[in-house]
Amino acid sequence: MAGGHGDYSHKIDYVFKIVVIGDSAVGKSQILARFARNEFSLESKSTIGVEFQTRTVVIDEKTVKAQVWDTAGQERYRAVTSAYYRGAVGAMLVYDITKRQTFDHVVRWLEELRGHADNNIVIMLIGNKCDLADKREVPTEDAQEFAQTEGLFFFETSALEATNVEAAFMTVLTEIYKTISRKVLTANEEQGNGNATSLTGTKIVLPSPVQEVNAKKNNCCNLT
Repeated sequence: MAGGHGDYSHKIDYVFKIVVIGDSAVGKSQILARFARNEFSLESKSTIGVEFQTRTVVIDEKTVKAQVWDTAGQERYRAVTSAYYRGAVGAMLVYDITKRQTFDHVVRWLEELRGHADNNIVIMLIGNKCDLADKREVPTEDAQEFAQTEGLFFFETSALEATNVEAAFMTVLTEIYKTISRKVLTANEEQGNGNATSLTGTKIVLPSPVQEVNAKKNNCCNLT
């Protein structure tokens, strides 16, 4: 995997916007700093103002620039704006394993995310601060079960000890890349097959009207 900011700027294949959401003080900025710059600061202050950081990685020989956005303290006022989510193809939904309330609020964050973001967004649930196992309030099984029910990816991380932060981001980026590659393949296939594929596509998108039209045609034929 390649890091850095300027090395690949002349030949970046994709830019993926990822948003980091969750309650205040769960370690969102620390997770971001660990992924983008491999840093961790014990004197972390609340984020103020819109903030995003980038890191360039290589997936399947393609150069991908991850543009990771931080909620910038807005979450304290429950006012994360729709502009924040616009264009996001991935989301890291973070809670603190030592604070049950932050996990209980995940449902609300997920609701907001699904209300504002694209349907195909790749979502990773992250239980941060797993280095504080003796203060754990959220069993791993609870989060695993929730993630499975909601169709989310899941990792427990420690920004302090750099545990699973890289793995969580790379899982999301790789999944986004796979989704986009599939879309490109489908688009190419549709162009190659001409009208036949377009018609099939219409039937998939609007199954009910098409079936109704066919049923009516069949009735007409039966009557004659």
